[in-house]
Amino acid sequence: MSAAGKDGRILLDHGSGGAMSHRLVVEAMLPAFDNEALAQLDDGAVLEVAGARLAFSTDTYVVDPVFFPGGSIGDLAVNGTVNDLAMCGAVPRYLSAGMIIEEGFERRDLERILGDMARAARRAGVQVVTGDTKVVPRGAADGIFINTAGIGVVPPGIRVSGHRARPGDDVILSGSIADHGVTVLVRREGLEFDADVRSDSAPLNHLVARMFAAAAGIHVLRDPTRGGVATTLNEIAGQSGVGIEIDEERIPVRPAVAGICELLGVDPLYVANEGKLLACVDPADTDAVLAAMRGDALGEASVVIGRVTAAHAGRVELRTRIGGRRLLDMLSGEQLPRIC
Repeated sequence: MSAAGKDGRILLDHGSGGAMSHRLVVEAMLPAFDNEALAQLDDGAVLEVAGARLAFSTDTYVVDPVFFPGGSIGDLAVNGTVNDLAMCGAVPRYLSAGMIIEEGFERRDLERILGDMARAARRAGVQVVTGDTKVVPRGAADGIFINTAGIGVVPPGIRVSGHRARPGDDVILSGSIADHGVTVLVRREGLEFDADVRSDSAPLNHLVARMFAAAAGIHVLRDPTRGGVATTLNEIAGQSGVGIEIDEERIPVRPAVAGICELLGVDPLYVANEGKLLACVDPADTDAVLAAMRGDALGEASVVIGRVTAAHAGRVELRTRIGGRRLLDMLSGEQLPRIC
């Protein structure tokens, strides 16, 4: 199937962050704009400007509901763009905020969202310096949509990209997965579980700074948002032309989240995260990087979940708990819509 659906129309699946999203970018957007920075397909573009290396990234947030345990569309919008810049190896500095607000949206909810954005920006150490607001008629949007874009400075000597994974690298995950996607789903559907689940939305730039202060052998950084860990690892494998093997037993999932995923028939490996990162690291530096990560509240549960290999280039393989092997593809379709 081409980037569009069978009738030539865009589908919800094109926003999943999975295989159809990837095809839409490669088949429609890359040919339209066709430049070296965009073709890297990283979380942001790294640009040489007046002798400095700057990272630039943008994202749009349409999460439903706009408030959920552990966060809101406001802090999600700030944290998401901060994290995309950090995954480029940059120190995030400045953000923009563009808002599309539906007529009739409660002003107190808008002020709550703005407060969440301001607190998230202070926590990350960034400033929101420009923006735009549009109000559309009732029914032309769903409450509020937010776009954030950001600029950061890449320090000398730091070069990370999805293209830089090398056979032998360890694959590190900074903590438990699927918290965000499951939390939003439970709240949106009004499901009742005897479990406390909360989004992991958080800025990762301070954690990344600790990692680079500890070691230079960090080749890839990615935050596994839409499409989850499995899709993100597939993107890295494809960009670098390597294989990746991960061990199911090593992948942390909170018991409550695992239980909800099992009840709903959802694979946590494909569920979005908003406060976790994956790193491909030279094995000589793994211990130092892990020690640095575990010294930060957002990385205290960091663990090696697998390795990069020269075998089965472009593919990701899971070693199951029972000793078998399973190929992990990119997410196919929209598993959980409107989660970011």
